[in-house]
Amino acid sequence: MQTFGYRGARRVCLPGQLHLLHPDELHDGAPGVAGFTYRIVYLAPELVRDALGGGSLPFVAEPIQHSSGVAQPVAAALARLLADIDEPISQLLVVEAAVAIADGLAQLSERAARRAVTVDMSTVRLVREYLTAHASEPISAVTLERLAGADRYTIVRQFKAAYGTTPDRYRLLRRLDVARAAIGRGQPLAQAAVDAGFADQSHLTRQFKRAYGMTPGCWQRLTATASCR
Repeated sequence: MQTFGYRGARRVCLPGQLHLLHPDELHDGAPGVAGFTYRIVYLAPELVRDALGGGSLPFVAEPIQHSSGVAQPVAAALARLLADIDEPISQLLVVEAAVAIADGLAQLSERAARRAVTVDMSTVRLVREYLTAHASEPISAVTLERLAGADRYTIVRQFKAAYGTTPDRYRLLRRLDVARAAIGRGQPLAQAAVDAGFADQSHLTRQFKRAYGMTPGCWQRLTATASCR
């Protein structure tokens, strides 16, 4: 639990709630109970504006939001970004977070309505095929923009509408496929991690366990001996 002063009032943010502050607004912060930890993302206002295609920034009057309902997309984007904050953060993940947070803020503001997403399937298929073929490589947003002939924010929105996941998440799962196949062939874990595009073996281990519920070493032993202890 956190307390903070913001826009002339004392606020209380409970576990599971979102704490939204606007640029250049004065505020403070203190624990509501003895001892607390939190993580926070500071998103540049211009990044939000770019993700919304220009125009004025959405204004959310209430700084405390429950992480459900309309606020759920914002909560999900922040939860994923903060879960991986100690990992190498790709440009694609930054774009994904900007889109989800910007769209969520727009929905939370009183004057914005949810925008329908029109999907160009031929374009998103090109992006998906490229991500699959080059999963182990660094892929910039500029590369996808050139391939798709669309801006990075449109690509993220259309890809998620078409496939239920974002380009960054899709690429991560393809990297895990590559690593899993290499481990199955007997490749050492450290080499499999690097070859699949992960920063190191620890990076692979964290993502592998998050996706499959076990470590790469456990999976290697399981496939080799049909047991894992």
